[in-house]
Amino acid sequence: MDYYTINPVVAYKLPWNLSLAAGLMVDYSSIDLQQGLTPIPNNDLFEFKGDAWAASYNLGLRWQPVKKLAFGLTYRSATQMDYSGHTATLSNGGPLPVVPETYGPASMNYKFPLDVDGGISFRPTEKWNLEFDADYNDWSELGNLSIHQSAPSPLVPLSTIPVDFEWQSSWYFEWGATRYFDNGWHVSAGYIFNQNSTPQAHYTPLLADQDRHFFSLGVGYKGKHLSADLAYQLGYGPDRTVTGSAAPLGYPAAYHPADGTYAFLSNAVFVSVGWHF
Repeated sequence: MDYYTINPVVAYKLPWNLSLAAGLMVDYSSIDLQQGLTPIPNNDLFEFKGDAWAASYNLGLRWQPVKKLAFGLTYRSATQMDYSGHTATLSNGGPLPVVPETYGPASMNYKFPLDVDGGISFRPTEKWNLEFDADYNDWSELGNLSIHQSAPSPLVPLSTIPVDFEWQSSWYFEWGATRYFDNGWHVSAGYIFNQNSTPQAHYTPLLADQDRHFFSLGVGYKGKHLSADLAYQLGYGPDRTVTGSAAPLGYPAAYHPADGTYAFLSNAVFVSVGWHF
């Protein structure tokens, strides 16, 4: 999936150290969904391709009641993407007869969830900044999607094809601290807890979703013209055992393809360099 956004924003500063912002988002997305029709690898394939345009909005608020303390809140609306494109089916042989690739006009409505993010910044001295953020994503808005075919294909003789997500809303919780030095250098450390969004019945190894923990350390420099940052992040997810996962379209009901135990481990390095005129 590709997703692009144009987002002009207007901000206005009010009395009481309060600032408000609002923006209009023009969004474009293209999507390519693929799924096998039987448990036999490389036997046959169902595919939906489409694209869509949509409009949405975002809002922001910042309040700094005292010099050492600031609050921020952002809201990004849900975005309804009405994809228009086509479906295709292709059998590559095996126990099923060979069926040539078949195309047919199709559509799908996909709702990207709303996002709300709130944060607090506390500066006990000019040398320290302590932050906490909470980020809410309403993935439950996805629910059950449907692909609507105008001409059912030989392998999928349905005019409406269900695509089960049934995800659940989840949170990010983020803590961070930065120490500034007189020579332009600073060091930072942070921790993020990412709550899982996928229930067992609709789990997919493609996302490997589970509760995850991220730890990061970084160092940076900001001079008159040059700024640079280097950070390392370790991500870890405790083992998650999935049982009773739902069978995809065309599979026997007793088939549970996502059942198993999953773990998560990642290492990431971030580098940024800027020049200020």
